[in-house]
Amino acid sequence: MKTAVKPVYDIIQIMKILPHRYPFLLIDRVDELHQPKGGPNRAGWKIVARKNVSFNEPFFAGHFPHRPVMPGVLQIEAIAQAACLAVVDPNGPEMDVAIAGINTARFRRPVVPGDVCEIRSEVVKDRGQIMVVKGEILIDGEVAAEAEMIAKVFPKGSV
Repeated sequence: MKTAVKPVYDIIQIMKILPHRYPFLLIDRVDELHQPKGGPNRAGWKIVARKNVSFNEPFFAGHFPHRPVMPGVLQIEAIAQAACLAVVDPNGPEMDVAIAGINTARFRRPVVPGDVCEIRSEVVKDRGQIMVVKGEILIDGEVAAEAEMIAKVFPKGSV
């Protein structure tokens, strides 16, 4: 039997960092967070988060009634939310993170009810307010989706 590991962030802590709420909060917990110190550059910061996919998700009613599949755009959003949790310091100033662009996105297999999404995101370039983030969703170790996106970080309430 596998020993339970205490999450880095549970859902209550996630809700203190992310502004999203039902039905768009797509991260259930954070299992790993790597934020190496050594200057302001966040390149190399990584996260492993989880999303438990339930048949009760509101999008399954229409996507698709005969074959429930998690929409790709929500998979991209889940990767982005994980990336946000990787780059925002909960002890620092309040920040917002927005998707500024999607360079690539690939969907390798459907995400369906009962799947546990392991969401991995990493900052690959940091240009201050603009970062390039790569992420993927794995189901039982198999890549279901992957994306590279541009994220913009800015002080909360400044836009």
